Amino acid sequence: MIRLFCLLLTLIGASAHAVTLDQLQQRFASQPVIRANFEQVRTISGMSQPLVSRGQLLIAQQQGLWWHQATPFEMTLILDDKRMVQSMSGQPPQVITADSNPQMFQFNHLMRALFQADEKVLRENFDLDFHDRGNDQWQLSLTPKAAPLNKIFNRIDLQGAAFLSSITLDDKQGDKTAITLSDTRTEPKQLTDEERARFAPAQ
Repeated sequence: MIRLFCLLLTLIGASAHAVTLDQLQQRFASQPVIRANFEQVRTISGMSQPLVSRGQLLIAQQQGLWWHQATPFEMTLILDDKRMVQSMSGQPPQVITADSNPQMFQFNHLMRALFQADEKVLRENFDLDFHDRGNDQWQLSLTPKAAPLNKIFNRIDLQGAAFLSSITLDDKQGDKTAITLSDTRTEPKQLTDEERARFAPAQ
């Protein structure tokens, strides 16, 4: 279940001239809060119809990631430096910490590196293939080099222009997940009170 958020994402701006990975990292650092809608289409080997889900996400540099799936059922995931919390309607939250699951928390660290386009961490864990596609378009393909990612994914592809627009995950089980982001917003630059409350510790 946790894997479906892996998707995540590097919501980063791109410049009008030739784009580099370093520029993406710098531009993300200048965007403290990013909000977007998502559509996730997961094609599972052996199933005739893909699984489609939709919702909203929020990335705050200081707080972490809030991922809210609205359809086909409600599910919320919070990811920060200390914990991962998954909540589903009518069920108590599931909390994972570095002490309870060190390997999953290593995975957490790598996902945060994706959000920040942290080139140092990415190069330690992935073979990178970055392309400036012209007209503000860019693509970053990540091939995992080490566990646990190389046990889960064949490759992760990110594409975007002014912001990240799509993510494609090709996993070892023969499944594919395509995530499309839309209506990306950077204003207001600070979290609202309601948004800040989303990151409150689970009770």
